[in-house]
Amino acid sequence: MPHRPYPVLPTVPPGASDLPLQGQTLMIVDDSRFTCDALRLILSRAGAKLRRAESLEIARLHLNCYRPDLAIVDLGLPDGRGEDLIAELSAQGFPVLGLSGDPDGRDLALDAGAAGFLEKPIGSVAGLVRLIRQLTTGVGPIEKGEDMPAPSGDPMALRDDLARAATLITAPGDPTYARAFLQSLARASGDLALEQAVRHSSTPFDRAKLVQLIENRLAALQSPA
Repeated sequence: MPHRPYPVLPTVPPGASDLPLQGQTLMIVDDSRFTCDALRLILSRAGAKLRRAESLEIARLHLNCYRPDLAIVDLGLPDGRGEDLIAELSAQGFPVLGLSGDPDGRDLALDAGAAGFLEKPIGSVAGLVRLIRQLTTGVGPIEKGEDMPAPSGDPMALRDDLARAATLITAPGDPTYARAFLQSLARASGDLALEQAVRHSSTPFDRAKLVQLIENRLAALQSPA
């Protein structure tokens, strides 16, 4: 008898029912395109529908039109603190995850009512999906599994965020938000040198050096691989 070939295993999920976040609508409130792109890759592949808001104002406009099953809210936003939105949503019974590039943000997020906290960069894809599934469906418990590294964000999104950061750093006025945005971006992209430079940028001269570092990274992103 001729040898029967082994069956070819499917390389994609055989059906929507296999996706752990199928049918869930998630709102990501974050001003970084780079971070949102990385989260989009993780969560859309798990079956979730995603909506993004870049500020508190836009998030509240979204909430007038639909109610997400869960929100992921960055703490540092251009028009205020994410803790305010976390408190509003949690008071209405919606599960919320706080998000920040600053590990000290954990207590701020949890005190505001967040059900959990995500630190940039996202460490475990499987862990994040399990956590969201438990919070939105009650399916649990959360069990530890093999950690999978989160996918890298889109280089084009990183370029746009860096260009925006350069503009913010050189703008007149209080540089607090600009420094927080850039430091969070540096952590999310794994750029330790840039993160350290932001931490020590206390003078206008330091901020000028930051701009030069950003320009160097933009030039590298525009260079052919």
